[in-house]
Amino acid sequence: MTAKEKKNRQFLSDLFCGEFRGHAVICVPPLVSATQMGDYAISKEPIKKWVSWALRNYELMLEWHQVLDDDSVPYVPLTVSKGLFAAAFGCPLQQFEGSLVTVRPIVYSPQEADKLPIPSLDAPPISRFFEMAEIVRQQVGPKVPIGVSEIQSPFDIAALIWNKEHLYEALVENPDSVLRLVEKCHILLKNFLNEFKSRFGEVNFCHYPYAWAPPDAGCWLSENKVGCISAHIFESFCLPFLRDLSETFGGLFVCCHAYADHQYGNFLKIPNLRGFNRDLRATDVQLLIDTFAGRAVLIIAGATEGQIYNLLKMAKPNSRFLFNLSASNLEEAKVLLERIRNSANARDR
Repeated sequence: MTAKEKKNRQFLSDLFCGEFRGHAVICVPPLVSATQMGDYAISKEPIKKWVSWALRNYELMLEWHQVLDDDSVPYVPLTVSKGLFAAAFGCPLQQFEGSLVTVRPIVYSPQEADKLPIPSLDAPPISRFFEMAEIVRQQVGPKVPIGVSEIQSPFDIAALIWNKEHLYEALVENPDSVLRLVEKCHILLKNFLNEFKSRFGEVNFCHYPYAWAPPDAGCWLSENKVGCISAHIFESFCLPFLRDLSETFGGLFVCCHAYADHQYGNFLKIPNLRGFNRDLRATDVQLLIDTFAGRAVLIIAGATEGQIYNLLKMAKPNSRFLFNLSASNLEEAKVLLERIRNSANARDR
């Protein structure tokens, strides 16, 4: 590990869990996406076809980390489709050329939900993810972080398995069946994360956006279906499982792109909420800043330069930000990074 990477790791660890020394800025290179390559987790072709893809994306991260004065920590991203866990339950997955993987539900009634067993970690496509991670670990050695797949919350996984129009009816008419399915998803997710961490050691639990946090700071997940439910339903079907994941893994980072400002009070009930990623198009930005100042790092991706400056102007004294920037090349990234650094009051070195 270089001195720069060690410094960045400490800086990000402090940002999420310790003393505030400034906002973080991470520049992300134009990586080759799984959409372009096809999703290795659902393909029937040998895993080795995708190893060069994973290593090339790591090399791009490493190159930009070495050249830029940002806060990045290079790792090997192994992102796959959001259907990883739903497929383990038996949901068919399909990928059309140039598009993301689609997930077809298999549950339309409480009876069908109750019949589903908790899948083994040997179930495809989970087994293919671990096979890929094993090959990558052999290639990069024990000290390079390996990134996790896309992670949904237990409720979001259940919402992929159970046809949504029937699921939302069942939340009222058959809540116990829904709760049992969410519990099964929760158990599978915990088993997966524990296995991933124990088997691969130096891991990065961050699945979106591209960033890094110490594994002991907690796991990351998406909670995107809560915009369609009430705060009361959230308390019963989401919050207990989010609390347990946070307590199990040392904290929680949440990505929520739904229109879900009405759930902010519930998100604040999660112990050790480390980071919160929101789509700025789906929230009252001032409410977001006011609610989470001093409570969690706001992780911002996909924002324009002007939006970043406005966020900094709106920030509270105890606000913390991680800005995830995209650029088409290194020269563009250098110029953009310098401007953002100057506005964000570069960290204390």
